[in-house]
Amino acid sequence: MTGVARISISLPPELLKEFDGLVRRLGFERSQAVQRAMRNFITDYRWLEKAEGDVAGAIVVVYSHEKHGVEEELTDIQHHYLEYVKSALHIHLDEEHCMLIIAVKGPASEVRTLAEKLLSTEGVLQSRVTVISVKS
Repeated sequence: MTGVARISISLPPELLKEFDGLVRRLGFERSQAVQRAMRNFITDYRWLEKAEGDVAGAIVVVYSHEKHGVEEELTDIQHHYLEYVKSALHIHLDEEHCMLIIAVKGPASEVRTLAEKLLSTEGVLQSRVTVISVKS
């Protein structure tokens, strides 16, 4: 690695406080932790570009119940992909946050598009996609 690139980001104060607390407890420098988080993010979503054939898996989305229209948007997206959405579980985490776990199976390209649409929905706070290749 040659040199470094400096970036600036905006974060909610509570997120930074929680992040910095964990960074200190784990003995990292802040930039080391951000680098690790970025690498994990790349690893988690790289499949979106590379997966082929049929896949099965789960799309987990945590979203703000307070964001107007987010539940309807997530449901509408799923309805456009009913052939690939096998089941969905809605979990109330607390008064402000819900988790949606969507079981999927189908062509990687379709699951990829579904996941991208869900993950980019305004009000989604966190997400994770786990897929495995399957034979039809």
